[in-house]
Amino acid sequence: MHALSVTRAKNFSAWYQEVVTMAELAENSVVKGCMVIKPYGFAIWERMQRILDDKFKELGHVNAYFPMFIPLDLFEREAEHVAGFAKEMAVVTHRKVESKNGKLVPTSPLETPLAVRPTSELIIGDSMAKWVKSYRDLPLLINQWCNVVRWEMRTRMFLRTTEFLWQEGHTVHETEAEAREETIRMHEVYKWFICDVLKMFGIAGQKPEYDKFAGAVDTYTVESMMQDGKALQSATSHYLGQNFSKAVNIQFQGRDGNLRYAHTTSWGLSTRIIGGLIMSHSDDDGLNLPSEVAPYHFVIIPIIKGDDKGEILEYCEKIRRLTPNSVRVFIDKKETSPQNKKWDYIRKGVPFILEIGVKETSEERVYFTKRLTLEGTSMPLAEFGNKITELIRRHDEILKERCEETSRKKINRSVKTFAEMKEFFSKNENGFVIAKFDENLRDTEALDEFAVTVRCIPTEQSGTMGKCILTGTDTKTDAVFAKSY
Repeated sequence: MHALSVTRAKNFSAWYQEVVTMAELAENSVVKGCMVIKPYGFAIWERMQRILDDKFKELGHVNAYFPMFIPLDLFEREAEHVAGFAKEMAVVTHRKVESKNGKLVPTSPLETPLAVRPTSELIIGDSMAKWVKSYRDLPLLINQWCNVVRWEMRTRMFLRTTEFLWQEGHTVHETEAEAREETIRMHEVYKWFICDVLKMFGIAGQKPEYDKFAGAVDTYTVESMMQDGKALQSATSHYLGQNFSKAVNIQFQGRDGNLRYAHTTSWGLSTRIIGGLIMSHSDDDGLNLPSEVAPYHFVIIPIIKGDDKGEILEYCEKIRRLTPNSVRVFIDKKETSPQNKKWDYIRKGVPFILEIGVKETSEERVYFTKRLTLEGTSMPLAEFGNKITELIRRHDEILKERCEETSRKKINRSVKTFAEMKEFFSKNENGFVIAKFDENLRDTEALDEFAVTVRCIPTEQSGTMGKCILTGTDTKTDAVFAKSY
């Protein structure tokens, strides 16, 4: 028996939805295609925000905020960019509503329609053009935490919703070399966050020419593998060259006194990473969380059966006082069945669940369940106090080891021809196929037949010569092929 009604093996999609629901992470909104992030889900996002925000500031970035409405004529200044987002834009065309025959009808059309922010390169660039006058003003390193809107046909909570939350960094540099260095630096930050903080498996690399961010010169990505073998684009970092500088006129006086166009970058990570976290680590009993983003490391459940309430609660407080300040502890005093509480926290992925009753109080012991194994352990309070840090460290190690082992088993390097690739994916096999690819190729429509895309050209290359799996041309380039979310 498991805490969820459906297993990963039986129906991965239904299992995912149940994890989200039973862990109380989010729910569908009355607004079609949008979700409500519930307090427990938002607490996870807040932990992610704090870790990333501290890292960004450590590297010299500062936060700002820019309008969510972008005039359409501003988009028109960068043709490739507007083409890339044209099918996803939500557009405001009127500024008033009036009641007519009992219905609200939009009136007073806007002279210039406003796009609801799908991304902010142009609107932020417009401000940067005013702020940057000289090479002395550079580099300019800005980040904003905000929401964006991209119209979606098929939605799934966290993975793909019409509105989602994210951070987007935007920077301006004097030279191409400095801008490229910033792009790679932030790419490495995302790799660290995804693989080391969130303990997910990911392959870092560059997007192929045909799949770059609209208007970018180069796009870098971390492609994470989910437990079902599909890929999730977890975070991206873009070197934008001078494309956006020329569109919004970001010019500065160079060291030689001449006006020059700046080089810019952008990079972002969204709440979709919570979906990736779920599909990387969770099991048939619910959510599993790495310690750094878990709202609680330990939950203490008092088991009260008689007149011992005061004594037991005091002992629970003693346990909490014993834990280091960095350890997040919650004592659940709600008048609910202790067994129901325990399974609720198992489904929420709390790393350790303590159950404290008369026996533990009288014997100065603690009894706890490890979420990853559902193994129960009893030990003296003093010993527990000494092992808290080690318990958390080992929890994270196991989580990462499990994810790495599951993912590496689904990497296939033996596929050498298009026919072999088609056979692999057509059998409903999922995983990452690493095979040769002509990175200048723009036509990959042959892959559409079995819903596969080139996810990235990994940073780590084998260096061996082979035949492109699509064209048969000689190439040294390895690429990751996979189905994706």
